[in-house]
Amino acid sequence: MTLTIRLPRPLTLLLRSVLSGSPAPRRGEAERGGPPPINELYHARRLGLVRLAVLMVDDLPTAEDIVQDVFAALYRRHGADLSGIADPHAYLTTGVMNAARSALRRRRSARAYVAPPPGVAPAAEDEALLADGDREVLAALGRLTARQRQIVVLRYWSELSEQEIADVLDVSRGTVKSTAHRALAILRDLLPEVRR
Repeated sequence: MTLTIRLPRPLTLLLRSVLSGSPAPRRGEAERGGPPPINELYHARRLGLVRLAVLMVDDLPTAEDIVQDVFAALYRRHGADLSGIADPHAYLTTGVMNAARSALRRRRSARAYVAPPPGVAPAAEDEALLADGDREVLAALGRLTARQRQIVVLRYWSELSEQEIADVLDVSRGTVKSTAHRALAILRDLLPEVRR
């Protein structure tokens, strides 16, 4: 009775090549109908790379997108048989780490962005009732700093004294006086026809 050992076809080809001295077939080339190496690599490494990306970005959907993008870049650059790449595992790990860092930078930039406050639009009837001179005065007041605008309005609109303004704004009387002086100088430059 003869014992016959049947080896899988890829292993048989590898043994034949070793015994004959010819170079071993590349991964995926052993069997013409087998999956290309990138598919094998995808099934072997995808889950580990997604876990790595989740640790970096703390977001599963983003991590999955990163891994898919890195595999797509690998396929575009080296093809399905991964010819021309010495270590696809290192390529994938480096690609995932770089893409995760980029995602974090984009996220940090998005969180740091503060939208400008919406402009306050006056009511239509207010605009209709304003004379041209009033619009110019309001525009000039808008060019002052907030403190200057407060002091000018409290002094000339509410007719408070310098000491009352100092008490309201919790500043010294000298600050009220100097700020009012600077604000009036700016208003005189902006509104030469208005002298007070």
